[in-house]
Order: sequence, then C-alpha cells, then structure tokens
Amino acid sequence: MPSSTTASKEELQANHVPVQWRDGCSALVIPLNICRRKSLYMPWECEHERHAYEKCQYDDYLRRMREAAKIKLAAAEDAAS
Repeated sequence: MPSSTTASKEELQANHVPVQWRDGCSALVIPLNICRRKSLYMPWECEHERHAYEKCQYDDYLRRMREAAKIKLAAAEDAAS
C-alpha cells in the first residue's frame, strides 16, 4: 500500500535510488539526495530534508516494533491456552 512517503518505481529508477533505500520513506530520500549533491554534501545545508527523512525512518521503526509486540503477545496467548 503506497503512502505519501513512498515514491513510485519509475521515480526511484530515474533518481538512481539504491535498492536498500527503497522503503516506506523513499519519497523523502529523493529530495534529500538532490540537496546533498547540489550542496556538495555540506552537513548543515540539508538539515530540513534530513530531519524529515530520519523522522519518517523512526516512525516506521516504531510502527514495526508495535506490530512485532502484538505478534509476540498473540503468540504468548496462544501458547498459554
């Protein structure tokens, strides 16, 4: 299910995004990489784009951990009954 932070396959290929970065936050990595190339990777130039990408990654991590906890709890309840 694509979200607003997921880029299409064509966009990812056109912007040469590596396979390992093609996740739920892929639409945010494209402008980040463009900004990085334009500013010659100066760390203080693309703070807004980097923060948005890292926040998306963190939110995705929290979502996956909540999902894993639910699965673990369901497995424990099944084992107890």
